[in-house]
Amino acid sequence: MNSNIISEFRVSRDPIKAEAMAAYMKNKFPFLGLTRPERNRLQKEFIKSAKKTGPIDWDFVNECWDLPEREYQYLAMDYLIALKQNLQKSDLKKIEGLITGKSWWDTVDAIADKLVGDMCRRFPELINEYILRWAVSEDIWLARSAILFQLKYKELTDSELLRRIILENNDTKEFFINKAIGWALREYSKTNRTWVQDFINTNHLHPLSVREGSKYL
Repeated sequence: MNSNIISEFRVSRDPIKAEAMAAYMKNKFPFLGLTRPERNRLQKEFIKSAKKTGPIDWDFVNECWDLPEREYQYLAMDYLIALKQNLQKSDLKKIEGLITGKSWWDTVDAIADKLVGDMCRRFPELINEYILRWAVSEDIWLARSAILFQLKYKELTDSELLRRIILENNDTKEFFINKAIGWALREYSKTNRTWVQDFINTNHLHPLSVREGSKYL
């Protein structure tokens, strides 16, 4: 079944779309040329069946991650997101490998928000074990994941943890970090406008972070 969906993706490739999609991603990865609606159509039955089978097939996830075309990494993420309730604490180590392998914003942001965020809600002890280590990592994608994992927590956001992680990463010219800080602040401002305004006013943040974080203020 898993090999079938990989084959279905490959035979449905569109070289013309693939070229444009690769260019949009700055040619960091080759593409098959499958748009999101096309991928959804191809994988619908596969995902539906996978949700009934139970345990996560990490061999399938790793196979998708090892394949060159970017749609296979998207397939693996959609599979994991659909089965996220089956993720166990020990799986965060495997997810860390997905963050640091073939890293770019298109995979990292979805993993941080939809997988890491969900796991840390269910297993708060993972914050001390992983998130605090990621927050001080020299790998910008692990640091970005630490900044963004609470993105959809709303009133459940640990504001002191958010403060700590942002300040650990604040003194940088790295675009993807400063953008993530602004994004996290902007999202939290929908829930706690006063906190975000005070945080921006009392800390020397990069202009990009301030601009992004202030959009709803």
